[in-house]
Amino acid sequence: MKFSRAYVEVTNICGLSCTFCPPKVQPTETMELSFFKSVVEQLREVTDEIALHVMGDPMVLSNLEEYLDIAHKAELKVMITTSGFYLDPFRRVALFHPSIRQVNISLNSFNKNSVSRTFEAYMEPILNLCDEKLLGKKDFFINLRLWNLDEAQREKTFNEKLFSLLEDHFGLEHEFIVSQISGERQSIRLASKILLHFDHYFEWPNLNNEIIGNGYCHGLNKQIAILVDGRVVPCCLDGDGIMNLGNLSETNLGKILTSKRSQTIIDEFSKGICSEELCQKCSYKERFAKGGIHD
Repeated sequence: MKFSRAYVEVTNICGLSCTFCPPKVQPTETMELSFFKSVVEQLREVTDEIALHVMGDPMVLSNLEEYLDIAHKAELKVMITTSGFYLDPFRRVALFHPSIRQVNISLNSFNKNSVSRTFEAYMEPILNLCDEKLLGKKDFFINLRLWNLDEAQREKTFNEKLFSLLEDHFGLEHEFIVSQISGERQSIRLASKILLHFDHYFEWPNLNNEIIGNGYCHGLNKQIAILVDGRVVPCCLDGDGIMNLGNLSETNLGKILTSKRSQTIIDEFSKGICSEELCQKCSYKERFAKGGIHD
C-alpha cells in the first residue's frame, strides 16, 4: 500500500478562530519529537511525502526545524500549511529547509478572523517570504490559497483588494488576476513556483450533518492522517478522530492498515460506497468525482 501523502498533525494549536473551520474540541497538544520520529519511520514505508497539518498550524512551533530534520533524514518531502500569521523572520527560516516541497498559505484566514493586525501588516511577511524564495532561487512551491469562492461572491471586496496588492507586488498588469479567474478550482501563476490557488468554500464533515450518501474518497487510497495523539484516521478532514482506526502509540501502522475496519473502508470506496457514517455525511467527496484533490 502506497499513499501520495500522509498528513501528520505535529500540533493542533492554531491560535486563530477562523469561521470556516470547525470549533476546536480536542485537548491542546504537540507531538513529541521522539514520537514524531517513530511515526515518520513507519510512514516512510508507505509514502514519500508528509504534510505537517490537520487542524493546527505547524508554524507556531519554535523548533519546527527539528521536525523537518527528522523528515529529511527519512528522505520524506514535506508540505506546510499555515494561516500566514506566524511568518516573522525567525520562523520563516524553517521554510527554506531542504525537506520542504510546498508551502500553502491560507489567505482567507485574515478575512475570517477578528484580529487587530491590518491587511498590509498581515501580507507583508507573506510577500517577504515570496521575495526571499525568488531571490534565493529556491525550488519549493508557495501556494497562496484563496478557498473562498461561492456563487454569491461574498468575498469580492476582500479578493479585489488582495488581487490589487499581488498585481502591484509581482509586477502584473492591472486586473490580470480577474481576467484569469474561471470561477472553478484553479491556480494562477504569479511568479516562478508561486501560485494563487482558488477553490470553493467547503463544509467540514460532521456527524450532525445531513446524509449526503455514497461516493468515492481518497481516504486510505491516496492519503492517510495521523493525529497529534497518534490516532490514525482515513483522511485529513477527520480532525476529531471520529474514524479512529488505531493508535501508533499502541500498535504499528501495518497492523492498523490491515485491520478489518480499514480494509472495509478501502473495499467499499472502490465500489463507490461509504462504509463510515462520517463519510456518508461528508460533501467534500463530491469533488473527487470531478477529479479534485485536497492539497
